[in-house]
Amino acid sequence: MKKTDNQIEFEEALKNKQPQDGFIKVTDNPVNGLTSEQKVVLNRKANIMFNNGNIEDARRIFITTGYSDGLTRVGNYYMNKNESLKALKVYYLAHNKRNSEQIYQNIADVLSVLLK
Repeated sequence: MKKTDNQIEFEEALKNKQPQDGFIKVTDNPVNGLTSEQKVVLNRKANIMFNNGNIEDARRIFITTGYSDGLTRVGNYYMNKNESLKALKVYYLAHNKRNSEQIYQNIADVLSVLLK
């Protein structure tokens, strides 16, 4: 059976023990104390950053505000770059089960092959 890019990436991540930023944020709750208006302003700025290619700063703002659509877009960006573990992290924070499930399935497939 030929390994997929995701399987190879997962195996490399296992060898390195942990991705550079850590795997999953400890909490998925947005920062308390931000008003709806403040969140809107921050999300607009983050959308502009994202569209201008400043993905990491946009990601940090989306995590802070808990903006799931923005986090999903960041996850899609990572998937297009074949960085599925980073994508899983933001999909998890966005509560995006549909996109997370495919990555979980890829991880399960890799583990299944490794355990044979």
